[in-house]
Amino acid sequence: MDEICVVTTVVDSRSVADVLAAAAVAGRLAACAQVGAEVRSTYWWQSNVETATEWTVQFKTAPDRADALVEQLRHSHPYEVPEILVSHVGSGNPDYTAWVREQTRV
Repeated sequence: MDEICVVTTVVDSRSVADVLAAAAVAGRLAACAQVGAEVRSTYWWQSNVETATEWTVQFKTAPDRADALVEQLRHSHPYEVPEILVSHVGSGNPDYTAWVREQTRV
């Protein structure tokens, strides 16, 4: 099966992004995690428009591991209401998608 999931979140520091990435990969909830460069986010929070610097983290995982990854992120994320988005990728390089599936086995 070629399908994988990409789970994305943002956090307020590079060090937190690195910790989330390492924990997910070490726990075999993700085959890999990529910490992106700084982004500027503008959003509503508690009736105010806020702007903050954040770091994106993308996790590549198998569909049957996505829920467990989301739960780990929810419990370890520093935000009160974290952005955690799951995208299903229907196909890709079969060698890569097989690697993702293999690396997320316990």
